[in-house]
Formats: sequence, structure tokens, C-alpha cells
Amino acid sequence: MLEQYLRFKEENPDALLFFRMGDFYELFFEDAQIAAREMQVALTSRNPKDDNPIPMCGVPHHAVDNYLSQLLDKGYKVAICDQIEDPKQAKGLVERAVTRVLTPGTVIEDSNLNAKNSNHLAALYWDSQSGSGGLAWLDYSTGQWSGLHSKKEPELWQWAMKTDPSELLLVQGRNVPSQYADMSATVTQLPAGAFFDRNSAEERVLNAQKAASLDTLDLVDKPELVRCCGALLAYLDQTQKGNFKHLGEFKPLNLGKHLIIDEVTERNLEVFRRLDGKTGKGTLWKVLDRTMTPMGGRLLEKRLRQPWRELRPILETQEAVAYLFANDPLRSDLRASLDSVYDMERLSTRVTLGRATPKDFTALRRSLSVLPTIRIQLERAEELPKAFTRLLKGWDDMEDLHLLLETALVDSPPVVITEGGLFRQGYDGKLDELIELTDHGEAKLKELHTTEAEKSGIPKLKLGFNKVFGYYFEVSKAYRGDVPDYFIRRQTLVNSERYITPELKELEEKLLSASEERRNLEYQLFQTLRERLADARTRFLYMADTLAGLDYWQGLAETARINDWQQPELHDGMEIEIEAGRHPVVEDAMGAANYIPNGISMSPEKRILLITGPNMAGKSTVLRMVAIFSLMSQIGSFVPAKGAKLGLTDRIFSRVGASDNLSQGQSTFMVEMMETARILRQASKRSLVILDEIGRGTSTYDGLSLAWAVVEELSARARGGIRTLFATHYHELTSLEGKIPGLRNLNIAVKEWKGDIVFLRRLVPGPADRSYGIEVAKLAGVPRPVVQRARDVLAELEKKSQDERIGGKVEKASMSLLPGFGSPAPEAAQAAEEHPVIRQLTELDVDGMTPIEALTILNKWKKSL
Repeated sequence: MLEQYLRFKEENPDALLFFRMGDFYELFFEDAQIAAREMQVALTSRNPKDDNPIPMCGVPHHAVDNYLSQLLDKGYKVAICDQIEDPKQAKGLVERAVTRVLTPGTVIEDSNLNAKNSNHLAALYWDSQSGSGGLAWLDYSTGQWSGLHSKKEPELWQWAMKTDPSELLLVQGRNVPSQYADMSATVTQLPAGAFFDRNSAEERVLNAQKAASLDTLDLVDKPELVRCCGALLAYLDQTQKGNFKHLGEFKPLNLGKHLIIDEVTERNLEVFRRLDGKTGKGTLWKVLDRTMTPMGGRLLEKRLRQPWRELRPILETQEAVAYLFANDPLRSDLRASLDSVYDMERLSTRVTLGRATPKDFTALRRSLSVLPTIRIQLERAEELPKAFTRLLKGWDDMEDLHLLLETALVDSPPVVITEGGLFRQGYDGKLDELIELTDHGEAKLKELHTTEAEKSGIPKLKLGFNKVFGYYFEVSKAYRGDVPDYFIRRQTLVNSERYITPELKELEEKLLSASEERRNLEYQLFQTLRERLADARTRFLYMADTLAGLDYWQGLAETARINDWQQPELHDGMEIEIEAGRHPVVEDAMGAANYIPNGISMSPEKRILLITGPNMAGKSTVLRMVAIFSLMSQIGSFVPAKGAKLGLTDRIFSRVGASDNLSQGQSTFMVEMMETARILRQASKRSLVILDEIGRGTSTYDGLSLAWAVVEELSARARGGIRTLFATHYHELTSLEGKIPGLRNLNIAVKEWKGDIVFLRRLVPGPADRSYGIEVAKLAGVPRPVVQRARDVLAELEKKSQDERIGGKVEKASMSLLPGFGSPAPEAAQAAEEHPVIRQLTELDVDGMTPIEALTILNKWKKSL
């Protein structure tokens, strides 16, 4: 057995080998030590008394999914070695085989997946000779896959970050670039010849897609993308033993149809994760998600990653959302019905791959039972939009499959498919006989016993059983002469005789074999039922897609209705008009009653808005709000505003906040400049750029110069400038209004009150007069002496800089005010007049002073100062 184990382990060196032994999966040697630690199970030994005991641990086979989930979450691969031979029929060692290798990117069980998130396996390949590369990704749990071909390697890595794969395949020797090192994917390096070879990749793709040429798949001029697809298929062949017949049609991503949001902007806008890396509350996805099904949730995720750029699909979605927004009863009914729909997409995948359980079948049955109800709810509605009419035209109630499942399976089938008890009576005639025997065998024996007693006239005919003869009739010697001719004597006792009859023997054989026959027959029937449903995968996927779209519409409508959002007006122009807009995530956190809305107006004449104001006043919130409005509107969502008119955007860029990447040797300022460089190189006329505090990571005049130059560049780019919102503390930039066409000053208003400041959170025209940084420091709890000293220094700086021109004198003046920096030369120090208190202090005889004298002189100094 250990030789068998080691052979399979040698074939799967990078995976933990779960070795099936009876009712347990066992692990040995180093695998056992790792698994015991990670799964928190007992580590034992196969041979504890030997000098070199073999480490061992194990888990019950019926509970293995929970343990596998723990290991996969931690990035481990697991090879499942099953018994492929019935132990009862095995001669010697039971035959085993590795049936599949579980990896983070290839799991399909619900226990290992987040219902509303895709689980991507991705492959990235870059050919430095051709100067092009590809990225392909697939969700093995649903069969959907896509990819893109690019001449820009950074673009591939940006999309690798955006697709957020749980596992990424790379050519052996290739590592993730340092700037993307925080990618959460498990990286698997594979030999180029075996996985990324161009010729074999093309053959794999054509075979998998049943296509005659790459032209039909839009891959003819994308060789690197073909290599990535081939690598994915080769990896599935290795880990899933070629079981990927459920994969759908490969569709390359058309970037021209989608609003592009790079991974930096996605992070800064907190679309899926907060800035601290956590998911859930505090993200845009959490605010928007009121879908009822896993398919609808995944569609929302896809739309947020790939919003539309064209008006037609946006307006069609808006129309559907608006209809449900205005029709509360219909939306409520749909939500109640959709709540009973399970993950038809992933359930269908498990059925097709032969891994569905009885529980999966009952989930499908429950889901199919709701389809007629949803159809009737829609048909009863009046004046349905075109999207709903088209949806109903292709609707499939799938009544035949629902009836099949309803007729076949009991209400609560057992978890294990090999133990019987799955099917209802009436589904199969042969099974009915076996169920009758197993469930009512005792009654049949009693019935036969009564019949024989009446026929023979023997009043004390007994029915018995032993392991030698099986069932028998026992007759007292007093009635030996009354025994019928067809009774066959088997044993003579002192006071009685034991007999069998052909009918009794036949019934006994049926009873003894019925249980085994029933289990075998039910297993066969289950396999047949699974194949029947697998043949209907296309129908399941069509209706899963239909329900996902319907759920997506109602989810956006529900969110808009609850939060009192309005439908934005989208157009092909460059104007952006927002009336009383609110940041949806901030409003969700603090409540609508406490949120102060703001308006924004952008046009070719006002295409660069320079926003000044103190920290904590809300500049970043306004910037992010505008970007989020563009994103939300281009997925068909309503927005939190009194009104909004938004020109379509092709890309959104953001440079917000301060962060460093010390592990890659990148300072805060370096990260800031890298992000700024990306924006200046990639932004187009239709892009929307939000910049927050450019140049703050370096010296004052370096930073100011860079910010100044960036503003000028954005105003000159794309034949008329790029729509930009620029928040800054460099008040010198406000002088650019009137000098740079299209630049306007705005500021976040504050009010001073009794030495403190009150944030009004209101965006108003014009520049801010000051930054109020010291007041913010006071609010933050900085000690009073520090705050007062800062005010003194600021007063001196402002006084000394009144007549100074930009060029460095302010900085020198500021340094001279700080102890230890820029001290005057010795001659100047001697010439400077000494402060009276300093002179008196140096002349004091501290040892000769009484406490009263000390207090008196301190009081005198205080008054003089």
C-alpha cells in the first residue's frame, strides 16, 4: 500500500496526496505533517513502535470537503487518490488512481467558492521577441472564459490584477513583476514546451472548441493569446484528467466596447475592496449589491469590472431598471421568487462533470419549480420594455426536467449516492419491487407463513431462521403426517422437523439480495438521470443567464429605490452636470440625513476643475464621487443625485492618497509619479482624470513645479484637454485660472468660529485662501504647545514671504526659524541682541534661591512675555 502511495506521490510532487483507504482519506510522511498542522487534526503514526515511525493523519471521506476548503484557501494543491475498484471484488491490493488534482483555480464545490464572486484560473504569456502577449482567464466552475491580446505588457498585468484570479499560470522562470507583487493569486510556473507551445496550443484550442480554424474564434492574429488558452487547457488536462467538456465558447475581450478602469483606479475608488484591503461594507459593490441569486451577483461583479462604453446597452439596461424602479409590486414579487433560485450555472457544471450530489439535484428541482411563477409575474405586467419582451420570447420553463426530477427523487435524499433511498416509488418498476422487498420484506414473510399454515392445516406452524439453512418452517412431530408434499425436510430435531419450500427459498433469496440490488440499481438510475440533465446543459445555461440579467435589473432598481437615487442622462458629449450629488459609499456609512450634497459642472469651457481647501473638508470625496458616477451610470445604474447629465467616458484614471511599496524599493513619491506617468501616457480626450495632491511627496518647489506642469499637460492633451478634477494644497496653482483655457477654481468652504474651523462640506467657486492645516492638527489632538508653536512659525513665514518671489527664499526663511537648522553665522549671532529673559536666566543663582523667589521671578517673566 505504501509503495502504491509513493508512486502516486511521485507523480504529483507539488500536491498533498489524499489517499482513500476505506472510509478515510489518509496522508503520510511530510504531507501528513503539513496537513495536520493546516487542518488542525491529530498527527499519528502508521508504525509508532518502529525506530522510524511514518507520520500519518486522516479525515473521514464524507467530511473531506471542509478540510479541502481550508487547504485550498491557503494556496495548497490537493491530489485526490480514489479507490476505482470495489474492495469486495478486489484480489489483493485495491486498485487506485488520482482522479483529479484540486487547485485554487479549478474547484467547483460550493464549500470552496464565494457564491457571488467568479473564481478565475488565468494564464499570462509575454513574447519579448514579437513584442506582444496574451492573458486568458476562465471560471472552471461555470465554464466561461475570455482573454485579451496586447502589445503592452503592463496592460496584461493590469488586467491580471483586475480579473483577480485565484491561480495564475506563468512560464517556468517567469515571476510576477515587483509592482504587482501584492497580487493574491497562487502562482504556478509551468514548462513552456509542455504548456505554452504554439502548435500544440492551437490544436488544443481547436479540439476543445470543436472549431475548424482560429478565425472563427477571433484568434487568428493573436498567437500569444492562443498560447495562454492552450496552457489553460493543458493544465486542466493535467489536473482534471481532461474533464473540461463544459467549457463554453471562448470570446476575446473587446476593449473598445468597455469603459476601462485600471487596477489602481479600481482600488482608489474602493469598488471591490477598501483601501485597507478588506471587502464588504465600505465598498461600492456592497452598496450596489441587492441581487438575490449567485448568477446575478456575479453579473454585477462582471459589469463593475467591464462597464459599457456604448450608449445602446446602457440605455436598454436603464429602461429595464427604471421600469422595475417604478413598479414596486412586481419588483417585490420577483425578489421573492428569485430568492428560491439556486446557482443553476455551477449546479449544471457539476452535473456535466459527473460530480453532482443528490443535494445538487434537489436544488435544481427547486430552482426549476420557480420558472413558471416568474414568467407569469412578468406576463401579467403592463407595457413591458423591449428587454423584458425579448426575455419572455426566449423563456424556457423547463417543465419536462422539473417533472423528471419531481417524479424521480424523494423530498430529502441521502447525501451518499451509493446507499440507496434516492428515488420515489413509481419511478422504476424494477426498483419498486426491490423497495417493496427491502421496506416490507418482514410483512411478506408473515404473509407467506399465514398462507402456508392455512393451506396445510397445521395449527402450530412456526417460521424461523438460522445462518445454516436460512428461513425455514418448523413442524411439531405430532403434525408430521400433515406436512404437504412440497415441503422439503432439512433438519430433524428431538420434537420437531424443519422444512423449506420453493416459494420460501425464492423469497429468502430475494430478501437477502434485494438491499444490494436496490443500491446498485439506484446508483445506475442516478447516473442515467445525471446524464439526462447533462444533455440539457445548454438550456440550463440559457435560463441561468436570463435569470442573472433579470436579477441584475431588479437589484439595481431595489438599491435605487431604497436610497432615493435618480436616473442619469447619458450623452455623447463632453459635459458632466451633477446636481446635489452624494458619494454612495460615504452616504451609506453616515446616512443620507447627515450628508451634504455637492454639484459639479464640467464642459469644454470648464474641463479642468482645480479644487482647493483644507484637509478633511471633503475634496477627495467630491473627486471620487464624480468618477463613481461615471462608473455607475455606464453599468446602467441610477446615481445618488437630484439630477445628473454625464458624457460617456472611455477610461477613468485616479491618483488619490499616499502609499508606498517599500518591499520593492518604491517610496511614496515614486509610486505617486509612476501613477501620474501612466495617466499622462494613456489618457484620451474622452477620459476622466481625478488627481489628489500631486507633488506632495517631495520638496515644496519640486512638488509645485510638477503639479503645475501636469496641469498644463492635461490642458494641452487630446486637442482640447482632458476632463480633470485636480485637488491640491498648492494655492499658487489657482493663479492659472484665466491663463490656461478651460481651468476653473473651486474650493471646499469652511467657516472659522471662535478659533476653530467648521467644515461646511460645500463646493463653491473660487480658490481657498488658506489650508487650515494647523486647525486640522488641533482637531486631531496634536498637543496645544505644538499647535501654538506652529501658529507662531506660520505667522513668521507669512510675514517674511510677503515681498519674496517664488524661488526658494521662503524655504530658507522657514528653516531659519527651526532650532538647529539654518543657524546664523557666529559673527551674526554675536551681533544679534540677546533676549532679556535669556540674560537674566544665565545670571541666576539657582542654588541660593528660595521657592518663593523662584515663583516670583517666573511670574515676572510670564508677564513680560
